[in-house]
Amino acid sequence: MATKTSNLDCRMYEAKFPKVDTPVMIQVKSINPDVCAYVSLLEYNNIEGMLSFTELSRRRIRSIASLVKIGRIEPVMVLHVDEDKGYVNLSKRRVSEEDAGACEERYNKSKNVHSIMRHVAETIDIDLEDLYIHVGWPLYRKYGHAFEAFKLIVSDPGAILDSLTREVKEIGPDGQEVTKVVPAMSEEVKDGLVKNIKRRMTPQPLKIRADIEMKCFQLDGILHIKEAMRKAEAAGNNDCPVKMTLVGPPSYVLNTQTLDKEHGIAILNKAIAACNEEIERHKGKLTVKEAPRAISEREDKLLAEQMAKLGHDNGEISGDDDSEEEEDEGMGDIDLENSAPGIVE
Repeated sequence: MATKTSNLDCRMYEAKFPKVDTPVMIQVKSINPDVCAYVSLLEYNNIEGMLSFTELSRRRIRSIASLVKIGRIEPVMVLHVDEDKGYVNLSKRRVSEEDAGACEERYNKSKNVHSIMRHVAETIDIDLEDLYIHVGWPLYRKYGHAFEAFKLIVSDPGAILDSLTREVKEIGPDGQEVTKVVPAMSEEVKDGLVKNIKRRMTPQPLKIRADIEMKCFQLDGILHIKEAMRKAEAAGNNDCPVKMTLVGPPSYVLNTQTLDKEHGIAILNKAIAACNEEIERHKGKLTVKEAPRAISEREDKLLAEQMAKLGHDNGEISGDDDSEEEEDEGMGDIDLENSAPGIVE
């Protein structure tokens, strides 16, 4: 499949041009202030298209600048295709919300596939279109979208890639041309694809977090809060363990990690319910400050920094006299991760 001069420019799909009445993703390149905007069709190797101002909106246009801006990426509808001139007429006003959502989802998948394919072609020094012809587009035809095939390759690459073949013509011993069926790619290309697909598409666990406040005014408030925390953590399982952490009385955080966002949220809601039931049995109160939600790495880092600062601040506090130390010993040590102080009247 290797060529002497590798070409890394290629459309994402087998068809060279989109079909009429199909939504496509475009990027605005320039604007003729009197007539139209000129755009690039991102999925079709940036072929040029024209977006007439009459096709911008169903409503009266007061400002062109508010509807079309250079550099903006958005879905539009294909009105007309001139394959001879390589030109496409487009409409923004004819794209429904449903069409736009489907187009953006398809484009994001195609962009991921294209990024992997291009990286492999560049690394191994082969022609990108050749790689699409023998690998990418056959996967599009068989699985509806190559992205779906790539997800399967993560767990079973051989079952997907070994089924791909291509025909080559050779001259046989008798001097006659014969057609042979061979693997669609070399082992080098296959290894490169599998390596990049696994690196880019292996699911990463999501971190799910909920923030609560919990108080208990009973004499044994500490013990009741500890038990409520144990009930919350018991709501987790091996695939979705729950950890409840004291931030600073009366604030607590519940965390879990999972590949399934909805399942993780459900588990934390279950943990909160178990915690609430236990603390209310002892006339305590639980308030949800932030419902379970997926958090970013930045939010997780901020929480870790906050916990580290609290730990440092607590480490700098010492008792003023022996009587205070004895009183503290009577209360028992408080583990920030596994226990919490109650509020005693």
